[in-house]
Amino acid sequence: MADDTDTETDGDSDIGTANTMRERAGESRLKIWLLLAASRLQVTVVLALGVFVAFVVFVTLTPSPLHPQLQTGDTIETMFSTMIGAIITGATLVVTIGQLVLSQENGPLGEQRDRMENSMDFREYTEELIGSPSPADPSEFLRQLVFVAELRAKALRDGVADNDDDQLRAEVDEFTDSLVGNAEVVIDQLEDATFGNFSVLFAALNFNYGWKIFQVERIANDFEDSLSDEELSNLEDLKTSLSLFGPAREHVKTLYFEWELVTLSQMILYAAIPALVIAGVMLTVVDAGTFPGRTLGVANITLAIGAAFTATLVPFLLFAAYVLRIVTVAKRTLAIEPLILRNSQR
Repeated sequence: MADDTDTETDGDSDIGTANTMRERAGESRLKIWLLLAASRLQVTVVLALGVFVAFVVFVTLTPSPLHPQLQTGDTIETMFSTMIGAIITGATLVVTIGQLVLSQENGPLGEQRDRMENSMDFREYTEELIGSPSPADPSEFLRQLVFVAELRAKALRDGVADNDDDQLRAEVDEFTDSLVGNAEVVIDQLEDATFGNFSVLFAALNFNYGWKIFQVERIANDFEDSLSDEELSNLEDLKTSLSLFGPAREHVKTLYFEWELVTLSQMILYAAIPALVIAGVMLTVVDAGTFPGRTLGVANITLAIGAAFTATLVPFLLFAAYVLRIVTVAKRTLAIEPLILRNSQR
C-alpha cells in the first residue's frame, strides 16, 4: 500500500494525522497484505501450503505409532469420508448464504423504482458538486469526489492566507497539506483501479474522510471569531464534499461485497468438484501399499495423504480467504460518520 507522510501528534487537536489505512491500523505490511491487498487466490495458496507443510511435518516428527496408523485403511476411509460430507455441506451453506445476501437485490417494481430514484438523486447532487456528469465508472466516480475535496482544501488554504490569526493560518496550513497529500495518493491509486478487484475499495479506504470532517468542524468552532463569512463558507464547502464521499464509498463497498459473494460462491463450487473426486479416489484406491518408499526422508504415503487432505480443504480455505477480507473491511468501516473506533487513532 502506498503511504503518505503526515505529521502525527497526540490528543484531540491532531491535525495532520495518519491518513492511509495501514498507518491508521498500526499493523504490519504483511498483515495488511494478507488480510486485504493480496489476491484471494494467492492467500488460498499460502494457506494451502501452510496446511500441507504442517501436516507432513507433524506426521513425520511425531512418535512412530502415528505413521502406521496413518497407513491403515480405516484411517484413510474415516478421514476422507468425513471430508466428503464436509465439502458437500460447506459448499451448499456458502452458496445459500451468498444467495440470501443477494436476495436484497430482488424485489417488487415499486422498491426497484425507489432504488433507482435514490441513486439518480445522489448522482444529480454529485453532478452539481463536481460540475460535470457523474462518471459511470466507480473508480472515476470516487476519484472525482476526492479531487473536489482537494480543490476545496486548497481554496480554504488560500482563503485564510491573509487572515490576522496566526494560529488559524498554521492549523489550516497543516490540515490542508495533510488533506492534499492524502488526496493525491488516493487519486493516483484510483486512476488505474478497476472495479471487480479490491483496488477501488482499497484506494477509497486510504482516504481518511471522517477525521477530516471532524477537523473542519473543530476549526470552524475554535476560530469562529477569527473566520470571515467567506472563510466559513469555504469550510462548509469542504465539509460537504467530504461528507458526500462517505456514502459514495459505502455504496461502492456494498457493491463490492455482493460481487465478492458471487465470486466466492463460484470459486467454492469450482473447487468442490475436484475436491470430491480426490476424496473419492482416496477412499476407493489408496491404501498402505499404494505409495511405497520415501522422498527426502518423508514417506510417500504421508505426502500423498497430506496433498489429498489439503486439496479437499481448498473450498474451506477459499471461504476463509474471502471472508477474512470482507470482515476486515467491514470492521474498519463500521462508522460512516466522524467516529474513531480504532485505539491506534486515539
